[in-house]
Amino acid sequence: MKKSLFILFTIFTLNSCAELQSVVDSLPQGGVMSNTDIANGLRQALDFGIEKQVTKLTQTDGFYKNDLVKILLPAELQKVDKGLRDIGLSSLADEGIKALNRAAEDAVKEATPIFVGAVKEITFADAKTILLGADDAATQYLTSKTKTSLYDKFHPVINNSFAKVGADQIWENLINRYNAIPFTNKVNPNLTDYVTEEALKGVYTMIAVEENEIRNKIGARTTDLLRRVFALQD
Repeated sequence: MKKSLFILFTIFTLNSCAELQSVVDSLPQGGVMSNTDIANGLRQALDFGIEKQVTKLTQTDGFYKNDLVKILLPAELQKVDKGLRDIGLSSLADEGIKALNRAAEDAVKEATPIFVGAVKEITFADAKTILLGADDAATQYLTSKTKTSLYDKFHPVINNSFAKVGADQIWENLINRYNAIPFTNKVNPNLTDYVTEEALKGVYTMIAVEENEIRNKIGARTTDLLRRVFALQD
């Protein structure tokens, strides 16, 4: 094990491509990995995360019934939720939370093309850092490459989704009901920014779930390339 780790460390710290390839070629039979193989393995792992986990979020209840990513109320609206439940409007409060999650589910459909573009750009230099990084190193990479563009994409979609899924009317009614309760401080929150941020967190959370599986469970490495690449980090 120590010998394997030493070899792997040597591979990833060499500056010369020629030297790097020389060491890669010297690995034992069955462990030979080219620069391209390693980068492709990381791309494949992220592709699987997008295909298997992010797609789930676009389905009905993809957020709402997933405790890892379910969007709850922001702090300033928790008093709205409590106030409505205190006067017997629990069902309306529940509909308000569901509406936020529906908007996120609708918006995440826009994420895949942006992710695919980022995954294609992974270089060997990126891959070597990711492979020996934390259990969510690939997810962190994807976050750094896509968060700004995804936010810009999600924000108008979620704004439109509020109308599409009826969230705007539900929350207008909900907030008006709350504001009509005597002796309460009136609220008028901007939910688009909040749900956009929460939707992004949910997307990256689910990609990290798949990455963790591939890194730590050999059975989750369902292709020969994944098995060979992630054997290097074991």
